[in-house]
Amino acid sequence: MRIATTTPAQAAGMVRRDQELLVGLVEGKNEEELRAAYEVNDGPLGHFCDSLHDLVAHVLMWDEITLAVLRDAAVGRLHWSLDPRWETAEIGSALNFGGVEAGRRIPSELLLHRYAKVGAALVAEIERYDERAWTDPATGGGYDGGIGALAEYVSTTPDGVLFGHAARHLFPKAVAG
Repeated sequence: MRIATTTPAQAAGMVRRDQELLVGLVEGKNEEELRAAYEVNDGPLGHFCDSLHDLVAHVLMWDEITLAVLRDAAVGRLHWSLDPRWETAEIGSALNFGGVEAGRRIPSELLLHRYAKVGAALVAEIERYDERAWTDPATGGGYDGGIGALAEYVSTTPDGVLFGHAARHLFPKAVAG
């Protein structure tokens, strides 16, 4: 059985700090500045982000998936993304590419609005659990170890960064330890 290594308060704080990191980089930038070339660390699933706008779209897509995973677990369901067929490097790359490509079709202002709303909902979803429920196997929607272990699983990048998705792409050496 998997066991959560964080409390809900710690997890929510880590998510919030990661969101604030990305917001701090994009705050005050206009559409042109957000879509300008910006080098990010692509990571183990390949090249897909060419700008800060792309990075917001990428992180947003995974935050939306994480939120859906946690909400599905709350009603006793395993989310589609936890099916082993979706958990391959090839499919992960396809999701990354598709999420960024879809984000490129949305104005930056709206993408940032969506990022803020989804981020707030994700933090609220995590904060609704107390420490007992966080580790109770019954809260995992079929995932062993409870909602906390599930949240950690879906919020860990393929190379092991927990609740630090934006930071992982922006400052890989700092988050890798």
